[in-house]
Amino acid sequence: MNDLIYLQGYPAELQEKIGDLLATDSLTDYLLGKYPTTSDISNDEQLRQFVLTIKNRFLRKSGPLSKIIFDPKIHVVNQALGLHTYVSRVQGGKLKAKNELRVSTLFKNTPLPFVEMIVVHELAHLKEKEHNKSFYQLCCHVMPDYHQVEFDVRVYLTQVEEKGNIYA
Repeated sequence: MNDLIYLQGYPAELQEKIGDLLATDSLTDYLLGKYPTTSDISNDEQLRQFVLTIKNRFLRKSGPLSKIIFDPKIHVVNQALGLHTYVSRVQGGKLKAKNELRVSTLFKNTPLPFVEMIVVHELAHLKEKEHNKSFYQLCCHVMPDYHQVEFDVRVYLTQVEEKGNIYA
């Protein structure tokens, strides 16, 4: 068993609990007990509608998003679940800027709260570039159980790495 790399920032007792669940093949039951169903978001257009609904409700004044997609190039091993990019280009003597939001395809067939947590995280970067107190306050404003779902996503990633995807 690896060193539970996705849970390294959490207290030792939590890591030990998840390690025990993993060792006894009970982690699948834990996750399926909390998140028994997957979302209906299975393509880029559905993702776009989902993201824009959240953005329009909570971050209406932030800049527009030019691209919203599931991205197969995002690899969780690089510690990325989603990406926000701010692309600047000079076009006809003018500086054009675009915001893009990408979610790893690993989350295509996962529970809706997992997708929502990643989307909220990436949308929060439209206002707060750094992972600071204001950033996490915004995440919790949009999704009150943000921290619990983020932990559960990390548990899910541990499951995927150690035993395989339970939602595929």
